[in-house]
Amino acid sequence: MKIIRAKDYYDMSRKAANIISAQVIMKPNCVLGLATGGTPVGTYKQLVEWYNKGDIDFSEVTTVNLDEYRGLPKEHPESYWSFMHRNLFDHVNIRPEAINLPDGTNMDADAECARYDAVIHNVGGVDLQLLGIGNDGHIGFNEPNEAFELGTHCVDLKEETIEANKRFFDGNADLVPKQAYTMGIKTIMQAKKILVVVNGEAKADIVERAFFGPVTPEVPASILQMHNDVTLVGDEAALAKIVELHAEVLK
Repeated sequence: MKIIRAKDYYDMSRKAANIISAQVIMKPNCVLGLATGGTPVGTYKQLVEWYNKGDIDFSEVTTVNLDEYRGLPKEHPESYWSFMHRNLFDHVNIRPEAINLPDGTNMDADAECARYDAVIHNVGGVDLQLLGIGNDGHIGFNEPNEAFELGTHCVDLKEETIEANKRFFDGNADLVPKQAYTMGIKTIMQAKKILVVVNGEAKADIVERAFFGPVTPEVPASILQMHNDVTLVGDEAALAKIVELHAEVLK
């Protein structure tokens, strides 16, 4: 695992965008696994800026997103389809047919999960997967559990996740969907490279547990320790606990 220390959120975003940009330049027809939530927004903003300068070309790129709320129309402003278009897709030259997300409007969970697994298989798998980490260690919507879920599946969102996401729904937890479709741990782990972005002191404890604690489904992100090409980019606050307890790995 490679750990890259950033000064602040802007610096973290720029360093993460550099890694994604390098992937696209090295392999213009690459498959990018993309994430939503607050943390990657700055990374997408930086990619758009570089696209506008002519430094990056998305015309051959294919994307697969980690997850989508179940039961939310894609045009809903808080669907992940809308999030991705608002923050990245509407501002770069990606082909609409090369954009893939779970279909939250398909209420047949078994059929939708099988469809999405087939999509990922048919595009040849993920070259670079972008991830954030939840306060409880979740990646995608793979929540703490007794076992690692393998393929795309439908999850009941835990109270903490609903609480954390209500800020996107006018602060009203009742408006947050209670289920989501998410890529499974096996799918995430099959990505050739994984890029994890973390910021803020609220993440310091869980980031240290995820990367230096035992590998356990109770901290889903801990499975990333088993992947052979993971880069963690974090700001000073998010990496504070690692710096405190494991300074030797940062030398």
